[in-house]
Order: sequence, then structure tokens, then C-alpha cells
Amino acid sequence: MNSRHFLSGLALILIFSLPALTGSPQNPNRDAQLKTVRGLVLDKSDNGIASAVVFLKNVRSNQVRSYLADAHGNYRFSGLDPNADYELHAEKDGAKSAIRNVSSFDARMDIVLNLKIDTKKS
Repeated sequence: MNSRHFLSGLALILIFSLPALTGSPQNPNRDAQLKTVRGLVLDKSDNGIASAVVFLKNVRSNQVRSYLADAHGNYRFSGLDPNADYELHAEKDGAKSAIRNVSSFDARMDIVLNLKIDTKKS
């Protein structure tokens, strides 16, 4: 019976500490403190490029995230550390956009950056 109480107590501790570990609903302001970078991947005629791959690199940690642009060329990275600097570029069929930077000194929490790729004509 003693081990049963111990396991019940341990389960309760884990249940109540889980939101704190995952950053869940107990702190609703947490998401408001994180940055979002979004925009369009465009060709030289300003048409959206479907299925372009957008890469986002955290300059401090060198962690790279990628996103596949939707049918209209939209991409979005959310949950970004506002104290980190990022590099961003897009690629499609061997063509690349210029690298764009997101600075930790930029106080905006919702940053819109369009990426332009000079796509190759087949």
C-alpha cells in the first residue's frame, strides 16, 4: 500500500509539473513574447512560388529549420527566440534567394519578409 501512495503522489507531481515543462496554458503570455517570421517566396515577376523550401538558421546555435511554402508561396516560422539572430533564405529547383537577416534588436514580434528567387526558365 505504501508504494501505491508513492506512485500516486509521483503521478500527481508529474501531471502538475508538465505544463511548466512544456510552456503550456499556465503562462498565456509566453507565446506573446516569441517572434514570428512570415512572408512569401516570389519569382522575379512577384508571383508566389509553390513548394519552395525556406530555411531559417539560428545564428547563435546554428540550428536550421525548414518550411515548404504552400501553393501560393506563403511560409511561416513561429515560436522564435526574440533574443536570437536568424538568417533566412529560400530555394527552388537549384535557384536561391538572397539571405535575409532577422536581428534580435528588431523589436517587432511579427516580421514579414518576402524572399525573391530568380527562377530558371525551362
